[in-house]
Amino acid sequence: MPPVDLIVGLGNPGPQYELTRHNAGFWFVDALARREGAHFRHEGKFQGEVAKVRLDGREIWLLKPMTYMNRSGQATAALARFYKIPPEAILIAHDELDLPPGQARLKQGGGHGGHNGLRDLVVQLGTNTFQRLRLGIGHPGDAKQVTGYVLGKPPVADRELIERALDQALDVLPLVAAGELQKAMNRLHSG
Repeated sequence: MPPVDLIVGLGNPGPQYELTRHNAGFWFVDALARREGAHFRHEGKFQGEVAKVRLDGREIWLLKPMTYMNRSGQATAALARFYKIPPEAILIAHDELDLPPGQARLKQGGGHGGHNGLRDLVVQLGTNTFQRLRLGIGHPGDAKQVTGYVLGKPPVADRELIERALDQALDVLPLVAAGELQKAMNRLHSG
């Protein structure tokens, strides 16, 4: 895998969504920015908030699209095109219904699994070859309850599990940034 040049956290803007499960991707890039002493600033031409961090000796863009989840690809594609970042050098951090809270998994490519943010990314980038950090939020058990579930706040115990998974993912991020996705997967998935 190529080294990562852009990490995108998926979520919805606004205080009413800040603590909802669907914003786990925002939680991840916020935690990374805090850890690295970076600060987000609004960037109109990319329809999002951007920051820069230094990992493994390389500068990496962070992006929180402010286009709402269903249009995440617009902001991501705008920044990627502007800086000539290929999809394979993008890591998308997103909430994952198919993993329990407390689990984080890395992968490259794959389908959108019904996730509207990923669906728009595939359309806007023209490919599904970007890297992914899947942050487990659990599943409500009934497909009809998914929307309310992802837009709901997790109970404290689940939030603590998700926070632990964010920390574990942050610990292997330098490997991902260096293009060592398989090594990072082995370390993260064995934890």
